[in-house]
Parts: sequence; C-alpha cells; structure tokens
Amino acid sequence: MGCEQGREEERPAHRVSVRAFEMAVFQVRNRDFAAFMQATRHPAPPNWNQGDFDNPEFPVVSVSWFEALKYCQWLSDAAGRHYRLPTEAEWERAARGGEESRLYPWGNDEPQSRPDYRERWGGEVRGPLPVGRGEPNAFGICDLCENVHEWCADWFQADYYAGSPRENPPGPLSGVRRASRGGSWRHHIKVSRVAARSSIPPAFQYADYGFRVVRDIQES
Repeated sequence: MGCEQGREEERPAHRVSVRAFEMAVFQVRNRDFAAFMQATRHPAPPNWNQGDFDNPEFPVVSVSWFEALKYCQWLSDAAGRHYRLPTEAEWERAARGGEESRLYPWGNDEPQSRPDYRERWGGEVRGPLPVGRGEPNAFGICDLCENVHEWCADWFQADYYAGSPRENPPGPLSGVRRASRGGSWRHHIKVSRVAARSSIPPAFQYADYGFRVVRDIQES
C-alpha cells in the first residue's frame, strides 16, 4: 500500500492485509440512486437532471459522504446483506488487481499514452462518462481510477501510513475530512494512480464525487 514515488501522504509504502470482500463492478449509477430516492423519498442531489449529469448510466455525483452511507444502509436492508463503503486499504487492494507494483490498473504506462484516453477524454469534458466504458482491471472492476472520486469509509490523515495497523487498517479514529480515491473528470489528467489519495469534508457535495459499494464475503 502506498507509493514511494508519490506524494508525501502516500509514504511510506508498506505491506498490509485485508479480509476478503466483494466490490461492485461499477460506481453507483444514477439509476441505482434513483431507486433509493424513490424508496426513501430522499431529496435529489445537486446536478440531478442536469444535461451533463443525467444519463441513467452515469455515476451519481454531488452525493455527500453521509448520503453515501444512507444509500448503503438502504441497500443492506433491501438486499439482506451488509453493504458499506470500502476502506482505503480495500480500495487500493482492488485497484491494484493483484499486481502490487503497478502504478495504474493496467500497468505503469501513463494514462495519456493509452489509445482510448484521447477518444474518451480528449475533447471538452463537462461531466462524467457512463460507467464501464474502460477496460476492467484484473479483478473485473471498472473505472477504479477514473470518472469520479469515490468516497471511502476512513477519516483522512496525511501521515496515517507512518503508524497504520498491518491488519485491516480502518483509518484514523477521527478527523475533519473523509478519504476518497480515484480520478476525476474535472482534472487535467482524468486518471489517477492506484496509490493516489484525496479527501474533502464529509458534508461536501462535489460534481466529481461519487461512490461504489463493497460487502463482506458471506459464509456458507
């Protein structure tokens, strides 16, 4: 976990282990969040029904960390399984696709060198793209380092790696910002490295912030 060539908060690179879990192939889409809104009468987030954001297959955006948790609780109740946000460690484990040395889900080549980067991100980008446009990683998961930032369960602490637990690190006990991972359509470079970290206060609703869900492995 982490990257010695990355920013200061990504250091030191260190070894951790996490319990087995399952992660959603896609970021939560507008059509997924619409079902939650209809069932719970939750108000629509900002940017809802706006032309650059309203495709049912786009990832839902402008959802706060608290709203993401409410969605997870609703989905858990509806499905009879426990759904939640991933920890930073789980997210990075999934993004690496089983290859610990990779800078990106596909390897170490810069995003701009990939043929589909210009096709997907080369024009004027005013919002996210439909989920699943890019090639999935080795675990079959799409868009892990691109499209929108994804909320994580953890509080954010820049120097957390210096003393984080080796087993299932849960993040700091408190803080003022919640951790997030992944790239953003608003950035000059639309794809992040697998170890790159970001964070904002949990009540913020940004147009390039969404989320995806994970669940623990169900014992037979």
